[in-house]
Amino acid sequence: MMSSLLSAIDKQSEQLTGLKALLENELHLISSREPETLMGLLKEKEELLTEVEKQDKSIASLFEKAKANDEKVDDALAAMNKCNSIIHECKYLTQINAKSVEQGQLRLTHLRNLMMELRARESMTYDRSGKTTGDAASKGFTA
Repeated sequence: MMSSLLSAIDKQSEQLTGLKALLENELHLISSREPETLMGLLKEKEELLTEVEKQDKSIASLFEKAKANDEKVDDALAAMNKCNSIIHECKYLTQINAKSVEQGQLRLTHLRNLMMELRARESMTYDRSGKTTGDAASKGFTA
């Protein structure tokens, strides 16, 4: 029983290490602005998170069975602590990625505002008295 529990925890550790690598790659894709590749990675990340959740349930039942059989679970607890450490690293990377996405959105909003401001300046003209006015199309002239 204990060997299957340790094996399940090792598998979980591998999955979490893979998730950490995906999160690091996600940050690279966010910063390089590759949306198609990023969407593929997000699907892969979602599938991996589903596998991690299934493995969690498996580990929980194996752990309860081992405790019920009065087996020593010290090795399992140590391995679970290693997994928890990787989970904390994944949470940290997720926060960094979320902040990067947020900053990217702010940059896009700023750029959009600058473009609208530039268009407004380009369409501005002056009348004979020196007052600013919009272009002829904005005055409502019809042909």
